Amino acid sequence: MQQRKTIGERELALLSHVDERGGATVADVVNGFGEPQGLARSTVLTMMERLREKGFLGRRRVHGVYRYSTTSGPVEVMRGAVDNFVRTQLQGSVSPFVAWMSERGEVSRDELAELEALVNKLRTKTGGDA
Repeated sequence: MQQRKTIGERELALLSHVDERGGATVADVVNGFGEPQGLARSTVLTMMERLREKGFLGRRRVHGVYRYSTTSGPVEVMRGAVDNFVRTQLQGSVSPFVAWMSERGEVSRDELAELEALVNKLRTKTGGDA
């Protein structure tokens, strides 16, 4: 089984920034994402290149300037991050996470409805015994 590349919180925010704009140059990301967070241009460029090396961003030259775009959306990236967390930190079991959620007690009605829909989907996939 191939291990997915991991992504940090700030990298995910940068990826979302690029995705929301349908692509961006380094200058665009520096101005709209980096400067408000106090990040230097070199830091933004390093982050973007790391995301490209990990396969989350692609780039193409347009009028002499690289334009970066996402290769997969933030939702797919988040799914990968959750998958990696469950496999590496929870040894493949979601039970500790479910216990944490139940103890937290801060699940909105919409989140609860989404969770119930997921449980129903799992029941359907497993023949009703989930």
